[in-house]
Amino acid sequence: MDLKFGTDGWRDIIADNFTFANVGRAAQAYAEHLLAQGQSRVVVGYDTRFSGADFARRVAEVLASNGLEVLLSGSYLPTPALSFAVKYFGAGGGVMLTASHNPYAYQGFKLKGPYGGSATQAIYQDVADRANRLSADQVKNSGQKKIEMFDIRKAYYQQLSNLVDLNALKNADVSIVHDAMGGAAGGWLKGFIQHTQLGIRIEELRERPDPMFYGVNPEPIPHNLESLQKHMTQSDALFATATDGDGDRLGIVLPGGAFFNSNQIFAVMIHWLSQKQRVGDVVKTFTVSRVIERLAASRGLKVTETPVGFKYIVDAMLGQNVLVGGEESGGIGVQGHLPERDGIANSLLMLEAVILSGKSLAEIFAGIEAETCWRHAYDRLDLQLPEEQKQRVKEILATQPSTFAGRRIESVETRDGTKLNLSDNAWLLFRASGTEPMLRIYCEAQSHPEVAQILNLARQFALAS
Repeated sequence: MDLKFGTDGWRDIIADNFTFANVGRAAQAYAEHLLAQGQSRVVVGYDTRFSGADFARRVAEVLASNGLEVLLSGSYLPTPALSFAVKYFGAGGGVMLTASHNPYAYQGFKLKGPYGGSATQAIYQDVADRANRLSADQVKNSGQKKIEMFDIRKAYYQQLSNLVDLNALKNADVSIVHDAMGGAAGGWLKGFIQHTQLGIRIEELRERPDPMFYGVNPEPIPHNLESLQKHMTQSDALFATATDGDGDRLGIVLPGGAFFNSNQIFAVMIHWLSQKQRVGDVVKTFTVSRVIERLAASRGLKVTETPVGFKYIVDAMLGQNVLVGGEESGGIGVQGHLPERDGIANSLLMLEAVILSGKSLAEIFAGIEAETCWRHAYDRLDLQLPEEQKQRVKEILATQPSTFAGRRIESVETRDGTKLNLSDNAWLLFRASGTEPMLRIYCEAQSHPEVAQILNLARQFALAS
């Protein structure tokens, strides 16, 4: 069977297609890729998913059997820490065993480039081509194996210390909440605060590793964060940050329980870094709110748009001066760190923005809405549909209807899925997920009732197709 590499690596259901035999094929393909590039060292890590340590050991053994020097994490760790380890140890690349935000039944095989960030499309394509030419009996698993264990925590904390203003944070008499959702970032944010001796108080929720992710998908979106939202109705914390299964994405819940979505976080990041006199381009994926391009225009920043997948943002970060690059799903990379998403680093930057500005996140974003003359209302709907039904949706939209949901279709974009730009400053995007058997439908309009109405009509349309 072919291994299908999507927007960020190969993901499959454990014991179905994600087996030790297929993991060996993927590892053999990556070993051949690294050797063809003249590389000799590689880093391997894993998150808190089922059998993560065992799959990581299998990958390490195959890589080492090919003559590579392998550094294997001694315990689970967040993806951004693994990415940092690649750069810190001067490795030619890295493998992270994680399915990120996917349901607990999934496991995944993410690749990292030598620059310490998500592998580019070119790397993934080469590895996928090699893997799908290999059979299980062509996988090397013998000979001398050089595998060393590593712990990157202290070095990664030092990297974070260089990113934020520690002096400003040290004297802040505030508290925050961190919900790790049972994933790999559990204990890491608190560990940084303790390591740097900050006075900030931190309360941890779902910090204990859980391969079942406490009964929800480890994606920090509202229907997975109901317990956190309820907790924040009784908390005096500045905000709560929630990190996904492997710690590279985040969502935020405000005092009172309101969800602060990734588009809002992205906007605050642009606002705050430009306030700190940093300059560079803004890179956004196709699904991101228009508030981002409007804010960038207001600050005189160039905007680049990419298909969905952080690997496309990495391409831009490696080739141009990027201030912030982000996606709707909560993954954001910033200047001065890694060409990588990092939910822990971005949580600290949000904390810095609140403490140094003296404003809450809600107040900062209200100022952004006023500056951009844009009322932000945004939501996403996920539908599990058979492949043939998703294809029919695409075919019907390709017939170029003139209206949808009672609104005129002013233009259509097809960079990644089908985006209908509607009248009255609204848009609707139909896009097949690159990591799950799902049709995702995104909508932005000028009020939340409008978004709900348009998405409801979009749901009816997709189900009837």
